[in-house]
Amino acid sequence: MRLTMALLLAGFLSINTLAQPGKTNRFAVQGDHFVLDGKPFVVISGEMHYPRIPRAYWRQRFRMAKAMGLNTITTYVFWNVHEPKPGVYDFSGNNDVAEFVREAQQEGLYVILRPGPYVCAEWEFGGYPSWLLKDHETRVRTSDPKFMAPTARWIARLGKELAPLQVGNGGPIILTQVENEYGSFGSDHAYMEQIHKLLVDAGFTQSQLYTADGPEQVPNGSLPELPVGINFGGEEDGAAERAFAKLKEVRPNGPFINSEYWAGWFDHWGADHANTHADKQADNLQWMLAHGYSVSFYMFHGGTSFGWMNGSNGDQKGSYEPDVTSYDYDAALDEGGRPTPKYFVFRDLIAKSTGITASPVPEVAPAIRTPEARFVESASLWENLPTPIRSDHPLSMEDVDQAYGYILYRTTLQSADQGELVLDELHSYAQVYLDGKLLGTLDRRLKQDRLTLPATADKARLDILVENTGRINFGKAIGGERAGITKQVTLGGKELTGWEIYPLPMNNTASLKFSKQPCEGACFYRASFELSTLGDTFLDTSQLTKGQLWLNGHALGRICTIGPQKTLYAPAPWMVTGNNEVIVFDLQGKMGAAVRGLDKPVLGAPPTKESPVAR
Repeated sequence: MRLTMALLLAGFLSINTLAQPGKTNRFAVQGDHFVLDGKPFVVISGEMHYPRIPRAYWRQRFRMAKAMGLNTITTYVFWNVHEPKPGVYDFSGNNDVAEFVREAQQEGLYVILRPGPYVCAEWEFGGYPSWLLKDHETRVRTSDPKFMAPTARWIARLGKELAPLQVGNGGPIILTQVENEYGSFGSDHAYMEQIHKLLVDAGFTQSQLYTADGPEQVPNGSLPELPVGINFGGEEDGAAERAFAKLKEVRPNGPFINSEYWAGWFDHWGADHANTHADKQADNLQWMLAHGYSVSFYMFHGGTSFGWMNGSNGDQKGSYEPDVTSYDYDAALDEGGRPTPKYFVFRDLIAKSTGITASPVPEVAPAIRTPEARFVESASLWENLPTPIRSDHPLSMEDVDQAYGYILYRTTLQSADQGELVLDELHSYAQVYLDGKLLGTLDRRLKQDRLTLPATADKARLDILVENTGRINFGKAIGGERAGITKQVTLGGKELTGWEIYPLPMNNTASLKFSKQPCEGACFYRASFELSTLGDTFLDTSQLTKGQLWLNGHALGRICTIGPQKTLYAPAPWMVTGNNEVIVFDLQGKMGAAVRGLDKPVLGAPPTKESPVAR
């Protein structure tokens, strides 16, 4: 039976009285729809992720969601930010996911929780911590005991944070997802049952558990005892109707929820900026609401994959497409949290479909321009190397307990030689030096893994500086996503041995000693600018080449001259009145380059072809 508009309205009216701290409720499936305390409830949610939004802005983003007409917020939980080392947990600051959930409830919103442990999300390694790959035999996302043991430990620990915040315990969490789009990866239902049981054992019994997949993958990824959500985009006419028709072939009785409604898309380095179609997305949304179906916008607000946290697309055939730092996603709220024209299209449609007038749209302070900051101080990478690790063969980042950043491989060529230098397998970008001189670059994105080494002098020093550009987060290839040089290096067909390996996680720029001595190439460069009034800004990186940028110690993200992204989002809470310090590590930098804050982002030109509609 299809929900009537009266029932839809009832679901919306309940939000003002039931999303209150401390009041226990029951959320469940009844027939073809959800019920909250026995009354029909249509979920209209929007996804946003706590690590992608400065903590100081969480509450403001919730209020923007409420003003668009949403009654729920959806979020993943990112294992890698919470357990950076085995058994070492971090739920502080921007990683305080429980506080994120509590603040959503305080603003009158329910929560859909997606604890994974795999999350995809265009996030580094799909949210898995890289240390899972230190044992080369571990098979992630399978029933392999070497994977399941740390997974069980993690989910049990997460339960202590979030199980008390389920709706049946007086919290806002109404739905909890089991795994994530597993049907696009495999069809091992025994593995899915294991993840299901771990969540139950961790206390996730007071919200409605469910699985989510693309419509065609539901048979592979679903469990018979749990309801199913389907994920799809709205870029084509009739997309929603076709998707639910496909679902009904295997789940004719519902409930019916579009658990990821792709109302936008993400960007790769070297490609075009996504610019999707709000009119078609609105048409598909209207069809779902008219049928009383639940929906969660992916994304309502994308935010920023700060620091090293961008993921990559790729496959086992060698394709590699790293994502940019911005997760603007062409979403209803832009990267800085400001409403786009799409926001108001969706807001009007939701109000007309439900008969409920949303709260007024809060004012958002405009972004500001900042003075130019010119890089006049530097610290050479080569003069700031740590103590090396010695190994006959190259070791990956995971082998040396490193997650992100760069890693340097150094060896001495024992005799005058020349020939083809091959890096097997390079993950993901390298600069090759001979006796300190840059010979060339190799980029996994371009399927490059070799270059010709010229004739060398005896005892020449070979340096290979490797960047982890972002581990693949989707598909079968994730199991082989160790970073660095993951196999061997050969010259003229012979393996090179005797390596000094320098881990360069770059997680403490405060320890660098800067001077005004000239520096060129792989160096850290420092600049500063003064502010009398604070505001968000977008740092123009167009004079820089490739690397990472920090503002007052906060890792804002990656720079890359190929675009499409040419600015980095700098939130006001991370700046100060007075002096603000900017540090950039630029692989091919020069003294005298500058950055300045713009009041609008530069994310690239619109694409010349249709945006994809399938993940």
